[in-house]
Amino acid sequence: MENIKLFCVSLGCDKNLVDTEKMLGLLNGLGLTFTDDETEADVILVNTCCFIGDAKEESVNTILEMARYREEGRCRALIVAGCLAQRYKQEILDEIPEVDAILGTTSYEEIAKVLEQVLEGEDNTHIACFHGLEELPDAKAKRVVTTGGYYAFLKISEGCDKRCTYCIIPYLRGPYRSVPIEELVEEASQLARDGVKELILVAQETTLYGKDIYGEKSLPRLLHELGKIPGIQWIRIQYCYPEEITDELIEAIRTEEKVCHYLDIPIQHASDRILKRMGRKTNRAELTERIGSLRRAVPDIALRTTLISGFPGETESDHEELMDFVNEMEFERLGVFTYSAEEDTPAYSYPDQVPQELKEERRGELMELQQDIAFEHCENMVGQVLTVLIEGKVVDEPVYVGRTYMDAPNVDGMIFVSTDTVSRSGQAGNGVELMSGDFVRVKVTGAAEYDLIGEVYDESAQ
Repeated sequence: MENIKLFCVSLGCDKNLVDTEKMLGLLNGLGLTFTDDETEADVILVNTCCFIGDAKEESVNTILEMARYREEGRCRALIVAGCLAQRYKQEILDEIPEVDAILGTTSYEEIAKVLEQVLEGEDNTHIACFHGLEELPDAKAKRVVTTGGYYAFLKISEGCDKRCTYCIIPYLRGPYRSVPIEELVEEASQLARDGVKELILVAQETTLYGKDIYGEKSLPRLLHELGKIPGIQWIRIQYCYPEEITDELIEAIRTEEKVCHYLDIPIQHASDRILKRMGRKTNRAELTERIGSLRRAVPDIALRTTLISGFPGETESDHEELMDFVNEMEFERLGVFTYSAEEDTPAYSYPDQVPQELKEERRGELMELQQDIAFEHCENMVGQVLTVLIEGKVVDEPVYVGRTYMDAPNVDGMIFVSTDTVSRSGQAGNGVELMSGDFVRVKVTGAAEYDLIGEVYDESAQ
């Protein structure tokens, strides 16, 4: 397949991106070349998402757009994978005949075989490849990392057992299945050999890692093993359910040198009544206690959370309670989604749905409050010296863009680093040249809403 060009679109979350990168690795083994121009593609792969309504709409629109190239262009194979394919496989085959094959969430390892079948078959051959949701895909090929090469997501488990009343994921991804530690260490070691310096641990829930295969929560053990890998400098943890955060995990974050003092804890709400309706396993008092434990043990920890505004039955009093909690907790990082009613979930049929306009209004109030909190956090960082991972450069200026330990890619803030002057040197710098993936010490000199401003710090001038 040396002369075949592949164009790929990966939609949705970073967990989906890992699946995409593994599929690209499998296809790379066939000798395909990759293109970023869909008009030049012989094969188009769309890995879809349908977690909420907006994601579903984006996935459908992308498939329809790519179908035009299958019908009118040089494209010989259009393959759709991921959550939308899992949820609406028959509808896709019936309504979008340009789609040649669809793969479910647990069958992406079959991508190479499916593509060969499509290219060798008749034009009207449609292939549907689906494995059971209790299976764990076994894709051993070397991943094609698409994140720039210096950071990568490491998916440590698949599926979820929580069954929150608003969430479709268990129906699309199946029950919780952990990837064995030795497989994760092998994958992470290969990523490190390829130049990855930051590992970002992701799953539907990272805190339950290992309980299904080892009989106990084993995330601390995994962190210790990953911390031994040469070349890895940062390990970041995302998607931690608050009720599953143990003292042992907090201690691992505190003591394991490579683990960033950063934790993503999606709490969704703070009203006990709404939390119960959501099927969540915590209440406000327990959230307050767990957040307090984290901050006492790791004083410089940056906490990220996500919230849902306008959940069915949410009253103005519930919303005000959530606002009060956000104001009290002062999360370093926070995002808000408006509730999306997803069919087949319990909350979809709740009678007291909140009007969309009111959902948006409440989301706006939460984000306005958080903007003030975030700016205050940023201002408090002025004068501190931080390690920064460089991600790029501002065109035609001696300014680089990077992230601190407090910032995950794509969702958090950035720091703009000037190399025109070097802090503590007492004289103008000579435009220090940095590369994406470099770690550099930076003194924070200013704040701008969610972002920081700084300059390269001259350690030798101390």
